[in-house]
Amino acid sequence: MHEIELSPVREIELSAGTVEYTDTGGSGETVVLLHGLGFDESVWHAVVDGLRADFRVVVPVLPMGSHRRPMRPDADLSAQGVADLLAEFLERLDLRDVTLVQNDAGTAQLLVGVRDERLHRLVLTSCEALENYPPGVQGRMLQVLSRVPGGIFLLLQTFRVPLLVRLPNSLGGMAEHPIPYGLVRRWYGPLLTDKRIRRDFAAFLRSTRKDTYLRAAERLRGFRGPALVAWGAKDRMMPHATGRRLADLLPHGEYVEIPDARTLVQLDNPGALCAELRRFIKESPAPPRQDAAG
Repeated sequence: MHEIELSPVREIELSAGTVEYTDTGGSGETVVLLHGLGFDESVWHAVVDGLRADFRVVVPVLPMGSHRRPMRPDADLSAQGVADLLAEFLERLDLRDVTLVQNDAGTAQLLVGVRDERLHRLVLTSCEALENYPPGVQGRMLQVLSRVPGGIFLLLQTFRVPLLVRLPNSLGGMAEHPIPYGLVRRWYGPLLTDKRIRRDFAAFLRSTRKDTYLRAAERLRGFRGPALVAWGAKDRMMPHATGRRLADLLPHGEYVEIPDARTLVQLDNPGALCAELRRFIKESPAPPRQDAAG
C-alpha cells in the first residue's frame, strides 16, 4: 500500500491567535485546502499526497473545533471572523493566484467580493451554502445544543464510542466509507480535553446567522475567476441542488459530481477529486507572474 508523505506542522501568529498549518513548499501553483467544522489538516492528507508533486499545497488548521492551539478569548470566531482570519493567513504567507478549495464549511465563499484579491480559482466541494446553513440534521443539532448549558459537552461524549460515531446523524452520515476511528479521536481530542477549545467551538456555533451564505451568494455573482463546484454524488447532507445553484451563480462556474462520495469527498474518493482539480487547474491557467522589475 502506498504510504502517504506528511508535511511537518508549522505555526504562524495571527491577530486571533496561533494558527497551525502544513505547507509542501515547491515552485508550483499554490493550492490551499480548507476543512470544515470539527476537522483538521489530516482530513486532506490523501489529496495533499496526490497533488504535492506538481503544486505547493497549503492546509491551515482553522479554529473550528479540531484546532490544537486555542484562540484569544476576544477573537471573532463567527463564520465571517474565521474567513477574515483566513484572509490574514493568505496575506501573511504572501500566497498569490491561489486555488482555494473548500469542503464542508462555507468559509471560502465569505472571501469572495470582500478579500478575494489573492484568489485565482475557487473550488467548492460539498459545503454549506445558501439556505443550507447550519447544514443537515447534524448542523441543526449542533446549533440547538450550543444554546443548551452543557449540551455541547454531552454531545462530544458520543465521539468516545465508535458505534455512535458511525450513526447516520453523526460522522457516519458524512462519508460513504467508514472513517478510521483513529482519525475521529484525532479530530475530537482537542474538544474532549481542552475547555478553551470547547469555548472557541461554542463561540463559533453561537454566532451562526441563518442568512450568512444567502448574503454571500449575492457576492458570488461578481467572482471573475474560474470556479468549480465538485459535489459528492452520494451526499445526503449537502443537497445536489445547492451545488448546482452555486455553479449557476458563479459567472465562470461548472458543476461536477465526485462518484462514490458523500460530503467528505476528500476521504471517500481522493483520486477522483485530485483528477478533477488537476483538470480544472490545467484548463484555467493563472496570469503570468510579474515581479517588481516587470
